Amino acid sequence: MKIKKVLVSQPKPISEKSPYFSIAEKYGVKIDFRPFVKVEALPAKDFRKEKVSILDHTAVIFTSRHAIDHFFTLCSELRITVPDTMKYFCLSETIALYIQKYVQYRKRKVFFGPSGKFPELLPVILKHPSEKYLVPMSDTHTDEIKNALDANHIQHTDAVMYRTVSVDFAPEETLDYDMLLFFTPAGVHTLVRNFPKFNQADVAIGCFGPATAQAIKDAGLRLDMQAGTAELPSITAALDLFIKEHNKE
Repeated sequence: MKIKKVLVSQPKPISEKSPYFSIAEKYGVKIDFRPFVKVEALPAKDFRKEKVSILDHTAVIFTSRHAIDHFFTLCSELRITVPDTMKYFCLSETIALYIQKYVQYRKRKVFFGPSGKFPELLPVILKHPSEKYLVPMSDTHTDEIKNALDANHIQHTDAVMYRTVSVDFAPEETLDYDMLLFFTPAGVHTLVRNFPKFNQADVAIGCFGPATAQAIKDAGLRLDMQAGTAELPSITAALDLFIKEHNKE
């Protein structure tokens, strides 16, 4: 199984410093990018069915820029004015800085974790135990945040504010690749829906996270590489090692 062409089921990175480009040059492989899913806003009428009052909360936990966009867009649609006293807790500094698109950035009300992972943000949240937290999320999510907050007796409400949906492939599009990389269960569902006769054979499949790994197995496919572990925290680190091992000859 030699890897010459890789398909990453995400948009092409904006930064030229992306590790993907370094890997492509390092091993002489071709890496293409094609999103398998897209994020859509949850209509205000559907959000109302959740019976969540945004203004009953004093802090918001943001896990992505998508969450920020859809939170503030939904507030606008519902004609809700977010108070200046609202605090924001973000997985990373990059996400925290993105808040400037909607509100004035002030260190006393914007907090972030050091690594982009929730366990590292949790100690920051625990320093503010009296806040009532709102967690905007996608319709496809794990219970990691909920379980951690419950275990530490933190008041919180999970609210679906956007959803991840499959994209359609054109009839002429093919999967002529040696390896496919997935990041969400929805991406795997897109593969199955668009290519019902897909025969994996020698095509390697890699993924990020246990939920995506399970979706691959549930689809009857072979999982060859999994990232998001202690040994391989990032998909690019896992890809680098995988290609190195399989392209030795």
